[in-house]
Amino acid sequence: MIMKPKLSDHFLGKSPSAIRLAQIEFGKRTDRVEAVNVAIGNVSLPMHPVMQNRMRLLSLSESPFREGVVRYTVSVGTEEANRAVLNIIGSSRFETDGLFSQITDGGSSAMELVILGVCGPAGSGERPLLVFEPVYTNYIEMAQRVGRRVVSVVRRLDGAGRFRLPEVSKIETVIEKEKPGAMLVIPYDNPSGAYYSQEELNTLARLCVKHNLWLVGDEAYRELHYEGDREKVKGESSRNKPASVWGIGESKVPGITGRRISVESASKVWNACGLRIGALVTDNKKFHEQAVAEYTTNLCPNAIGQYIFGALADEGTDELQEWYEQQREYYRALMTETAEEIRQALPKAVVSSPDAAIYLVVDVKDVVDKNFEMGKFVLWCAREGKVKMGEKWMTLLVAPMRGFYGSGSDVGRTQMRIACVESSEKMELVAELLGKLLREYLG
Repeated sequence: MIMKPKLSDHFLGKSPSAIRLAQIEFGKRTDRVEAVNVAIGNVSLPMHPVMQNRMRLLSLSESPFREGVVRYTVSVGTEEANRAVLNIIGSSRFETDGLFSQITDGGSSAMELVILGVCGPAGSGERPLLVFEPVYTNYIEMAQRVGRRVVSVVRRLDGAGRFRLPEVSKIETVIEKEKPGAMLVIPYDNPSGAYYSQEELNTLARLCVKHNLWLVGDEAYRELHYEGDREKVKGESSRNKPASVWGIGESKVPGITGRRISVESASKVWNACGLRIGALVTDNKKFHEQAVAEYTTNLCPNAIGQYIFGALADEGTDELQEWYEQQREYYRALMTETAEEIRQALPKAVVSSPDAAIYLVVDVKDVVDKNFEMGKFVLWCAREGKVKMGEKWMTLLVAPMRGFYGSGSDVGRTQMRIACVESSEKMELVAELLGKLLREYLG
């Protein structure tokens, strides 16, 4: 008998991410049902015009790729792409002096690097990553990949549709018990759509200083904020300054300098998900140097992607602010309308308040019975569920929220995440599809 090679325990225990599961299962169908895919934050809007122009010029005389040669860049990323990152942060009215930027293959690679850089492995000296659940599932997955542990403080969705931070004392209790190496905050929250005010970030930053933690801000959705407290830019009443780890200063949080890190991305605000360009920014030179050293194993980020993204390096603040406002106006309307339509279709459901980012969470706990499991409903919709919409048979792909609770909490059992990323025409179908499919599933 010929022996077959074995897979690692890691591979054997791996399941698809909650945000990709529905798409994978739907891809196996052989009927001609059409899906509205709001499981994944796969933005359908065009990139910023200067990025589009760079893409069109790839083969022309001014392009470095005109001869068809695509060489490695330096591991830290091109000078222009890094200037683009800092220019973007500066356009939100934050100081960039003393910040170090490194380009990565998407925000996901930046997440992996930061977990490797500030958290210790299991055993002696372990330093886990502290998160606020629900949390973007990739942080849970990346921590598992590199042998780090995630510890959490759970936020609950209240009747008003808000995921509120718990009291500081409860957060501090977890810190004292688990002794994390870093605290992760997503100010424009994925998956909840919540918005952290600058004062809330300052409060969390004080805990990081007190307990000697790194503060990691995932700012992929910076500038996509629609509700909540916002710090007005002095002398510019029509524009609001977003919350950010880069808005935390020594005057309000002494000792914060040198412990801040942000994860940046071209995917969302710049509508370039498939470009796979992200960045890791810090005010700690040693962290930056060691992160680049670690990334030399990856050789370099996407060279063509850096060139396209680098077009933003010389855009002026006023031009970028106009772009942010266009993005906000689009998503503000789309999210507000979608949330209201779902409330009308499912009056007993709790729908999260569309305060930031591009996501809504829907909890159907008061619509279904105690045995309902959102993951099973998601798989049913992907594998066989369908309803008639006009002349078409259609289904809906969403993400089960349990995958965003790494603690194994039962809180997400009846919750789903909806990404407001399809065209306006398709988003108009979401509420009706959800209502019809859920009724069909429940019988």
